[in-house]
Amino acid sequence: MPRKPPSRATPPAIPKPGEGKRGPQGYLAYLVRQASVALRTAMDRALQDVDATGPQFMVLTMIVAYPGLSGADLAKLTFLTPQTINVIVRNLERDGAIEKTAHATHGRILRLHVTTKGHSWLKRSRAHVADVEAKLGALLTRDEERIVKRWLSAVAETLSGKR
Repeated sequence: MPRKPPSRATPPAIPKPGEGKRGPQGYLAYLVRQASVALRTAMDRALQDVDATGPQFMVLTMIVAYPGLSGADLAKLTFLTPQTINVIVRNLERDGAIEKTAHATHGRILRLHVTTKGHSWLKRSRAHVADVEAKLGALLTRDEERIVKRWLSAVAETLSGKR
């Protein structure tokens, strides 16, 4: 039996975010990923003025929150590969935003600390990210935000096997 030739019909247009499977009828995991990518894009766009990226912002934010992190700890916290962390840390150190110190008992482990210059850079960066945060916050009431934060934390905990 002869094969039917492939259809030459125009493929359907990709729906915009919020439409079709990219909207409320979509799969939950897909929608979480779509939101994550949209947030990453918005953060990178907001940080262009300070010549930075979302991952650099995240790395500095985590080092400020947890001073003395190692590169391995930082990779786990930021969901970046150790190779990516090494590049970001090297660049931030070169630019004077962070410094490394040897661990007290494990000399091969280097602890990361934000410098005065890094704190200043992070403060400027936060001002640029504030608009993105405001747009996120405007989508929820305070009660809804608490619920979403609890849910997102529980998702991470459950799917990482910590529950």
